[in-house]
Amino acid sequence: MDIIRYQKYFFILPAILALLSAGAIGVWGLKVGIDLAGGSLLQVTYPDNRPDATDVRTVASGLSLGEVRVQETGEQAFILRQRDLTNDEHTAFLQALGTLGTVQEDQFTSVGPSLGQELMRKSWIAIALIVVSIILFIAFAFRHVSKPVSSWKYGIVAIVTLMHDILLPVGLFAFLGYTVGAEVDSLFIVALLTILGISINDTIVIFDRIRENLRRNEEARRSEEFEKVVGRSISQTITRSINTSVTVIIVLVALYFLGPEATKNFALTLIVGMIAGTYSSIFLASPLLVAWERWSRKSVQ
Repeated sequence: MDIIRYQKYFFILPAILALLSAGAIGVWGLKVGIDLAGGSLLQVTYPDNRPDATDVRTVASGLSLGEVRVQETGEQAFILRQRDLTNDEHTAFLQALGTLGTVQEDQFTSVGPSLGQELMRKSWIAIALIVVSIILFIAFAFRHVSKPVSSWKYGIVAIVTLMHDILLPVGLFAFLGYTVGAEVDSLFIVALLTILGISINDTIVIFDRIRENLRRNEEARRSEEFEKVVGRSISQTITRSINTSVTVIIVLVALYFLGPEATKNFALTLIVGMIAGTYSSIFLASPLLVAWERWSRKSVQ
C-alpha cells in the first residue's frame, strides 16, 4: 500500500474523530470520579434480594446527601457515589439502606475535595511535562537530521499525533459520561500516560527508520525524494508496529471482558488509545512530515 500517495485520505478519519471528540468534551465535559473531584464511594451488597435502583435513590433523596449516583454491580450489589459524608451521615445512610432489606457494607472510601483537586492538578502537570520532554528528546535524538525536514519538526509532529491519541479516548468518555454515567478517575489518567508512552514508541520507531534511510542515502550519495524515503520506512516497520499493537490489544480485550469491574474503564481507555496510536503512528505522523516538507518547499519557491 502506497500510504504517502493516498495520505490525504488517511487524514480524513482522524480529523473527523478528533473534531467529534473535541465537540463531546466541549459540550458534555468529563464526569470526574471521587478520587479526582472529592466525595465518597459506598459499595453495599443485598445477599437475600437486591431492591430496585429506583428504591435506593428514593431512600437516598430523603437524607439530604445531594446527588447520589447509583450503579448496579454484579447480581446483588450497588456502588453509590455522593459527596463527602460525615460519620453520622455514613451511619444514617447505611441504616436507611437497611430498610430495603438485609444490607452488607463491602467498601467505603472518602476523599476530600482538596485532595481530589490536588490529584487532578498533578495529573495534568504530569501530562504537560511528558509532552515537553518528548519534544526535547526527539529534537535532541534527531539533531543530526536537518534535511529536508528539521529535527524539531519531528518533535512537533509527534506531539500532534499524541494529542490525537489521547483526545479520542477522552472524547469517548465525555460521550459515555453523558449517556451512561461513566466516570474518569486516577486509573484513567494512568491509562492516558500509558498511551503516551506506547504511542510515541511506535512513532519513534518509524522516525528512526526514516533517519537511518536518509543517512544511508547520504553515505551512498544517492538522491531520493523525501516522500519515497518515508514510504519505504513505513513499509519496513508497519508489520512490526501492527503485530505489537494487536498483541497488546488482545490482552486488553481479555481484561475488559474477563477482568474485574474496577478495571473495565481502564482497559477500554487503553484499547481505544492503542488503536488510535497504531493508526496515527503509521498513517498520520510520517505523512504529516511529508505534507510539512512539501509545504515548506512550495513556500520558498
